[in-house]
Amino acid sequence: MRAVETVARLLLIEDDEETAQDILGDLRGRGHVVAWAQTGPDGAAQARAEPFDALILDRMLPGLDGLTVLQQLRGEGHRVPALVLSALGTVDERIRGLRAGGDDYLAKPFALAELAARLEALLRRPADTRETLLRVGSLEIDLITGTGRRGTRDLDLLPRELKLLEYLMRRPGQVVTRALLFEEVWNYRFTPKSNLIDVHLGRLRRKLEAEGEPPVIHSVRGIGFSLMPDD
Repeated sequence: MRAVETVARLLLIEDDEETAQDILGDLRGRGHVVAWAQTGPDGAAQARAEPFDALILDRMLPGLDGLTVLQQLRGEGHRVPALVLSALGTVDERIRGLRAGGDDYLAKPFALAELAARLEALLRRPADTRETLLRVGSLEIDLITGTGRRGTRDLDLLPRELKLLEYLMRRPGQVVTRALLFEEVWNYRFTPKSNLIDVHLGRLRRKLEAEGEPPVIHSVRGIGFSLMPDD
């Protein structure tokens, strides 16, 4: 185990004692301060009472399930990053977790090293990533409801398209490389030889420009992409 440069205050909400002890031992060994709650209501109460840098919560909890805990906290304005753990690893379940307010989703069983790496990625995100209503020019997305608009027109965005657009909207006018998109939007730690980004950006552009609006996502040859405000 390696020590982290910055100690993070974490809240683990997990009812399975064996799983919890494994996570607690690993994260504390990495230098983090970790509190533990075993039920949904207890976890929600701790999250309201103390400032945490990130939450790790199980999908299925006694008293109040993890997604309900997240929805309640988000509805009350709590923007602490949250990693959802679940034995339910289907695509639909992951989408539910993200739409409920989760920032990342990790299916059980998992390697402790992967959990730690995903947490580190959440903790590296700038504070403004906690804002859930973003506006750039005529574009607007609501990260709680998973909806988007351009002007008065609703956008039918898939979860990955929403995440991709969110990443670009948080950096208007900045050039974002493919490597960054793979790491931050797809959670890849390498750059695959794939047209994955082009396919998703192509679909997203068609939705953003469906009514003949001017383009807002521009390619920067040999470097990456940039979202430019349209007003």
